Amino acid sequence: MNALSPDLHIRAASVADWKALAFLRDLPGVRSGTLRQPFAPPERTREWLENRGEGDMVIVAEIEETIVGLAGLHRQKGRRQHAAELGMSVHDDYRRRGIGRALLNALIEAADNWLGIARLELTVFIDNEAAIGLYRQAGFVTEGVLKSYALRDGMLADVFAMARIRE
Repeated sequence: MNALSPDLHIRAASVADWKALAFLRDLPGVRSGTLRQPFAPPERTREWLENRGEGDMVIVAEIEETIVGLAGLHRQKGRRQHAAELGMSVHDDYRRRGIGRALLNALIEAADNWLGIARLELTVFIDNEAAIGLYRQAGFVTEGVLKSYALRDGMLADVFAMARIRE
């Protein structure tokens, strides 16, 4: 694994980032690890950024003013307000450099120390070994397998349901 770039900067995403984020979210490797469909209009990313929920946190990772990663928390409501769904994507050309770890650590720190979120939950395709290893190192455990969860490359694929519970 390459060393984390000293030029890596984690910050809040802004609506002004929409074009760079639309590009990132449409990269083949990013798209295959998410539920995003091909040929999504870039303006949908702008709309998503403009209409985030009040309990949502979206951050980006930048290297030399290039957005190389995206991560976020979507806080649940009502009797599940102690929980948030986590999602992350790293640019295809910047993987295995510690960017995912930096994004994940930033979200965990915010959830634990600023937002009072006790449960972080996510789904990850079962063949995404790098992401699964990262999540396990951060204290996530597999709670189950969701069979035939999503269509990917013409086949129904399984995902792990994982969660991290702050004690």
